[in-house]
Amino acid sequence: MTNELQWWKHLWLQVTAAIIFYTVIPLPYINGLDLRGVARLAPSVGLMIGGILGLLDGALNFIGMPVFTRSAIVVGVWIGITGGLHLDGAMDTADGLAVGDPKRRLAVMADSATGAFGAMAAIALVLLKTTALIDLPENRFLLLMAACGWGRWGQQVAIARYPYLKPTGKGALHKQAIRSYKDLLPGLLLLIGMSGLTLLLYPQRLIFAVGMIFVGSAIAILTAAWFNHKLGGHTGDTYGAVVEWTEALFLCLLTTL
Repeated sequence: MTNELQWWKHLWLQVTAAIIFYTVIPLPYINGLDLRGVARLAPSVGLMIGGILGLLDGALNFIGMPVFTRSAIVVGVWIGITGGLHLDGAMDTADGLAVGDPKRRLAVMADSATGAFGAMAAIALVLLKTTALIDLPENRFLLLMAACGWGRWGQQVAIARYPYLKPTGKGALHKQAIRSYKDLLPGLLLLIGMSGLTLLLYPQRLIFAVGMIFVGSAIAILTAAWFNHKLGGHTGDTYGAVVEWTEALFLCLLTTL
């Protein structure tokens, strides 16, 4: 029984560490938190974030708020609940990729000042997510969960598949947690299971449920590969960019299904 209690305590500490790292959800201070394994739980935290957004969206819909307004509010809270962690990375990555000299890109990305290309990337991401949600009036609870989950699974792909370009930084600790493709399977199975839940609730939407799996996994893999192609590896900023662009493109492509 002691071993079982220790296992549950260890799991609770891991989950708490992941929530503290990836969100601004206020949790009490706990001694002994180890952030080195938080990347393993990234898709799970993504599903939790999507669930919170889905509940908010449902509440706003219940009081009669129009789809345009509640979509904008949901996207705003989406940014806020992560403390802008991933969006900041996407902005820094855009500024870095705008530099013609590849040798200067990492230095530009490390600069805390936001440039014009970073601002344009942020605007594009917010617009894409908002307009896609407006075009997805049904099943938004599950769609928000799926978007947040696949975005963070894409981050895991980037961590496992490609080299980390800096000796230190917040993203460096993730390489200790995601070492091989085997570490991608739990998150992948979790997200496939969530798509299966969609099929269970709506048996007539087989193509939509299967499409969620293929669209989500394909965009996550291709986005991680594209940033690696442009930079020759990844940093903490590009991990955030993978999350943001996977979420946005996932929602956009789902509008066609």
